[in-house]
Amino acid sequence: MTGIPNLEAISERIRAAFEVKNAARDQALSRSRELIRYCAMSIRAVHRQEFDLAQQLLEQARQVADAMRADLAGHPDLYFAGYTQDALKEFVEASATFALVQDRPLPEPEAMGIEYNTYLAGLAEAVGELRRHVVDRIRAGELSRGDRLMEMMDDIYDVLVTMDYPDAITAGLRRLTDVARGIIERTRGDLMIAARQEKLESALAAFEGHLHGMNQTGKDAAQ
Repeated sequence: MTGIPNLEAISERIRAAFEVKNAARDQALSRSRELIRYCAMSIRAVHRQEFDLAQQLLEQARQVADAMRADLAGHPDLYFAGYTQDALKEFVEASATFALVQDRPLPEPEAMGIEYNTYLAGLAEAVGELRRHVVDRIRAGELSRGDRLMEMMDDIYDVLVTMDYPDAITAGLRRLTDVARGIIERTRGDLMIAARQEKLESALAAFEGHLHGMNQTGKDAAQ
């Protein structure tokens, strides 16, 4: 390459920069997968009410998230890439689920080092995990706890629906908000059916007790 004196030097600098960026990308992809795995395991532990394990897994997830941010400090384009933010969204979802199921305050986005649009997306997806926990509480006959979780889901939706900004700012939050609304309505219906069933069972039990009492009175009178 002799026609353009400095072309080879320029191309070598570009190639070297691309090698560094490609290595950073590969590392970020690996850390993203690791982060998502820890978050999924933490959520599973929450649903099993293994809260100590869930907290340990969240701490491991936090360490991976911190390492990923440090790796990409010089590569903002990779940090804001879809796979990176998706992994951080999962971190928010797992952290919010862990906190809310235990009636703890939500983790703050600034303390987590999470962008606001990613944080809101994580909250929106946490609604689905709260629904799962509500269903578990219904099965366990803990309707009052289910009602409390339902209130949290409503609170999250009430905030999400006010974030009426272009998708370029919120990164598709409107679609996630619509999904959350559908989840909330199904959950509300499940709770209403469960409450009616519980009321009916209580009424039947009371009626059976009344009949038993009447029968016992009749036997005593006959004696």
